[in-house]
Amino acid sequence: MNGFDLAYLAASPLLLGKKREGWRERLGYVESIPAKSKPRVMLHAVSVGEVNALRHLVPLLVQEPIELVVTASTDTGLARARELFAKQAIVLRYPVDLSRSVRRFLDAVRPDVVGLVELEVWPNFVKECERRGVPVGVINGRLSARSFRGYRRVRAVVGPTFRRLAFVAAQDGHYAERFEAMGVPRERIEVAGTMKWDAAALGEPGVLLPGAAELAENLGIDRGALLVVGGSTGPGEEALLHAACAEVEKKIGRRVQLLCAPRKPERFDEAAGAMAGCVRRSVTKAGSPLADARGSLAGASRFLLDTIGELRLAYSLADVVVIGRSFGDLHGSDPIEAAALGKAVVIGPRYGDFEQTVSTLRMGGGILVAERGTLAGELARLLQDAEARAAIGIAGRKTVLEQRGASGRHAATLMQRVDTGTR
Repeated sequence: MNGFDLAYLAASPLLLGKKREGWRERLGYVESIPAKSKPRVMLHAVSVGEVNALRHLVPLLVQEPIELVVTASTDTGLARARELFAKQAIVLRYPVDLSRSVRRFLDAVRPDVVGLVELEVWPNFVKECERRGVPVGVINGRLSARSFRGYRRVRAVVGPTFRRLAFVAAQDGHYAERFEAMGVPRERIEVAGTMKWDAAALGEPGVLLPGAAELAENLGIDRGALLVVGGSTGPGEEALLHAACAEVEKKIGRRVQLLCAPRKPERFDEAAGAMAGCVRRSVTKAGSPLADARGSLAGASRFLLDTIGELRLAYSLADVVVIGRSFGDLHGSDPIEAAALGKAVVIGPRYGDFEQTVSTLRMGGGILVAERGTLAGELARLLQDAEARAAIGIAGRKTVLEQRGASGRHAATLMQRVDTGTR
């Protein structure tokens, strides 16, 4: 067992008491997969957000003469990867970064090139790929200021792993500079843009996404009343939005509904407690033993999306979207999906993990930044002014369209390594 094995075990979710599934797969035991007949490209995405970012890249790659493997670390990420890509790729769970687990996994999968989505750089995995002559690099590369500060403090430990990366396709120039500062040679770094601009589903103004009307009906959302959607909310934000919407109702004299979608499933019960009497999607979802009770939900004004994979539908229903994890100390969530649907988007002041995305949308007029103390006022202004909401939505959608194209550049980067490695 090497030093990296010991470091991983020290921070293991198992030892920390967090519930995780699929431990046999996490230890690198891979169910039988087809024998490799063509070069094999592996894409690794940590969780749901990173998996979703691959929605345009995967179809581009499957047109190439390769085999594709998509891996994910979290249970929710793996479920999403299977939902999106099971018919196009081999979908597997990514192993824990123990040397034996990594070797066992790579013996079974035998990739010819590996793309790690955003910043999932584990030392044993990267080192073992290098030892086997497998180019491993970062795609859709993102190294936030906060993460950069943390890595810089332990650069003596993590620097060799960064230096082993064969390529980095960074989202923007700031991230590229940070990867270089961590030790990646400059000639191995390119600025390719963010694939999340491509992955976001574009919506037509005033047209609901398929399934959105059914979601509203099942929850009891009044389509004739105003609706604020809090997306990827964090601790304390459901209560903040609940209070803000109640204040807005008093200011404008109209009913304001609120739907919150917490980022972490383990927070669902906590979020429900912050919105007393809220209607929970898990109760009204088809197949739930209480689903038939939804007819008694008329008049409800607080809703909790305590399911996975329906946030886009909720955004489609919204008059205003508030992006969560941005009013506390969690450094923001991704606003691109809501902007792509042409929604009036508001985000809090703490969005450090998405600084470039928010900056791009702000320059285009497609997002507003509000403080805790100004949130209710911004919501009141927007909910009273349909033209202002529409203007922000149009600008946001236009910005998303202008930024698209990164998936093609990332596909070219990966295929270049496949060609180089198989000549």
